[in-house]
Amino acid sequence: MDVELYLLRHGIAADGEAGQPDADRPLTAEGRKKLRSILRSAAAAGVSPSLIMTSPYRRAVQTAQLAAEVFGYRGDVLRTNALVPGSSPQAVWDEVRVHRDHGQILLSSHEPLMSAAAAFLLGCAALTVEFKKGSIARIDLERFGSSPHGALKWLLAPKVARLGDPGKG
Repeated sequence: MDVELYLLRHGIAADGEAGQPDADRPLTAEGRKKLRSILRSAAAAGVSPSLIMTSPYRRAVQTAQLAAEVFGYRGDVLRTNALVPGSSPQAVWDEVRVHRDHGQILLSSHEPLMSAAAAFLLGCAALTVEFKKGSIARIDLERFGSSPHGALKWLLAPKVARLGDPGKG
């Protein structure tokens, strides 16, 4: 079964405060607004995940919850340590392989993991992929062996999404 995998970097988050764990930083109002715009564009492009997974960090969870709302997702948002900032592309791949029975999977995570995971999933670890906050990419996967072989279908950055936001205006 083929899988459409969506890599979503969390939106703009509040700056860290003294004594506050990095994992507790929430999305800002601007971050939510820009994220909603890109998610509406993605929905217009046919994104309708059957599974949403997220890093347990607050900003990633909030991003995943906003995605669930915009995409009309009714399932549980699965939190996984495979998507924390310090994780590895191999851990992301291993998690995706466990859930490969879903036709569309959305991952909500962080940099530099999203860039590294995209390069790894495309079979070119040296590839540079720039994931701005709130960016989303679609990678299609056909095989689920020990190493991935994906095809990049598109990458949408917030600046581009705002130009054609179907919900704007």
